[in-house]
Amino acid sequence: MDLVNLGANVVALEKNNHKYGMTCAWLTMVGADEIVMLIGSQSDTGHHIEINDIVGISSLANDQEDVALNFGDHHSSIYDKFINQKYYLDEGAILIEGAKGQMKCQVFDIQRVKGNNEDFLIFVKVLKSKIDDSKKFLLRENMVD
Repeated sequence: MDLVNLGANVVALEKNNHKYGMTCAWLTMVGADEIVMLIGSQSDTGHHIEINDIVGISSLANDQEDVALNFGDHHSSIYDKFINQKYYLDEGAILIEGAKGQMKCQVFDIQRVKGNNEDFLIFVKVLKSKIDDSKKFLLRENMVD
């Protein structure tokens, strides 16, 4: 069962009474229940994720391009990306309704990538997941720039 795709995935959490979310294309399964994602050093969401946090990963469906663009714009600390979005909370994980895949995950490791950017490699364990087999993944090549 494929839970994620190199397309459009929303990584989102609620922490300290604030919602953080971003679109992430660079994530992959590295085990039966483990995912690694690369999040840029400029990411507000990335700076707020810590080990043991519960995060949501929603692999968007092919009719959710507007959701991907919304979560890819601006920083969560200055713009509420969740206005007009359909989502639900599961112990801090924010999951997007209508997504092809929804995963509640727990962060177990964070590494900084050496170099100019010092991006974040974030490792999570999938605690709970569901997939909608009737939908197709939103693929990057199908998105309009």
